[in-house]
Amino acid sequence: MPLKQPTIHVVRPGLFTTIQDLGRFGYQRFGVSVSGAMDPWALTVGNRLLGNPDRAAGLEVTIQGPELLFEDALSIVITGADLSPTSNGVALPMWTVVRIPAGSRLEFGIRRQGTRAYLTVAGGIDGPLMLGSRSTHVRSGLGGVAGRALRKWDRLDVGPARAAGKPCVGRALPEAQRPRYQSTATIRVIPGPQADRFTDDALERLASQPYRLASESDRMGYRLQGLALPHRTSADIVSDAVSAGNIQVPADRQPILLMADCQTTGGYAKLATMIAADRALAAQLSPGDRLSFVVVTHQTASTLLRSAHAELDRLLPPHRA
Repeated sequence: MPLKQPTIHVVRPGLFTTIQDLGRFGYQRFGVSVSGAMDPWALTVGNRLLGNPDRAAGLEVTIQGPELLFEDALSIVITGADLSPTSNGVALPMWTVVRIPAGSRLEFGIRRQGTRAYLTVAGGIDGPLMLGSRSTHVRSGLGGVAGRALRKWDRLDVGPARAAGKPCVGRALPEAQRPRYQSTATIRVIPGPQADRFTDDALERLASQPYRLASESDRMGYRLQGLALPHRTSADIVSDAVSAGNIQVPADRQPILLMADCQTTGGYAKLATMIAADRALAAQLSPGDRLSFVVVTHQTASTLLRSAHAELDRLLPPHRA
């Protein structure tokens, strides 16, 4: 007789809580967005602390968290934004494996720093694989729970924890390695594929003053408000491939930083691209926050990404199935 899967019940869904993993790769040519965690580093850290595979699904919690009822005892980790998590009224440590007893309620309170928290559980959030991923892409209704954000009374099943043993309660990411999220961030970029469609000083203008995240910003992209970025002629190009990190500039000359849920093609010229190593930092910004840019070389971007991966592997080696 198969064992019953551990279950989490959604008592309150929070502002915008979705199931996410590292994304849905290999289907962009069919118009399917990659999606996945806005802050893949934070999700990966939670999974590694628990001994999960990197691609295990968790919950992405945005600004105002949910209230969850744990039907069964589970080991969990909360990473990313500090949204004041508590269990049965007791504050929970961030970036640390904790054991939640059966019948407990997990809640979130005031936002101390950051925008998106990640709840990972031993065994990962279970559910159907859609094109190789459990990630939720709300605009297309794909993945997660019926392709949408969580609702009251939703039931989340948890996959089996790995056979190597229970996660080590108290295991934590060292304090010195935990990010400190602020309302201002500096993001490094490389020149984009259509940089020649802009005036010669456009990259300098991009890097000269901070930009403010507009209220229309979301998982698809950040609309930025600041110094205009002029094109040589038109903002329009023959539509081509886009990806998370691209900075498009439409006719209003205000940049759009594409994020996890971005479309697969676009017809606006791309002035620059955010380096992958800084994606986690950008993911923790909210509307009203400010973002500055620094232009770096392709070689620097590659070196920074390799260094970031090597440091994470040193601190928390990946689980080998």
